[in-house]
Amino acid sequence: MQELIERAIDAEGRITAVVPRGGGRRVTVNVAESPLSWLAARGLVTARQVEAGERLRGDYERAAIAPSVTMRWSAGVDGGAGQGFDPTAAHLAAKRRFDAAIAGVGPGLCDVLWRVVCAGEGLPVAEKALGWPVRSGRLVLTMALDRLANHYRLG
Repeated sequence: MQELIERAIDAEGRITAVVPRGGGRRVTVNVAESPLSWLAARGLVTARQVEAGERLRGDYERAAIAPSVTMRWSAGVDGGAGQGFDPTAAHLAAKRRFDAAIAGVGPGLCDVLWRVVCAGEGLPVAEKALGWPVRSGRLVLTMALDRLANHYRLG
């Protein structure tokens, strides 16, 4: 199932819910693909936890940490307009934010957080990979998301 929505990318490279009129960078996101959005749609995580998870996932994707199996074309995407976008600096800044957030969550909680939010694994798959009992992952994930929201200082 696809649930496509349009989101804006702010000056710092973060995906925001508000799409500005008349310009700015935009991206179309399929929110139905995310295990975190699946949990949110069923009321199993709060909006604060979802916001924290999406910020982490955004930094993970911008940092290009995931293994790549193809060539990166992002350096020439702007068509040579030269808007001052330095992909290397953006990757490094996102990697620093990601590392700080994972450290802020702490060991023991960051494993399930990374698997569900960044790698896109469902909770049953993550629980099995971590050797946890069935249905224990949601409790640990919500604690990790709360710590992540505290790290981001989300209200």
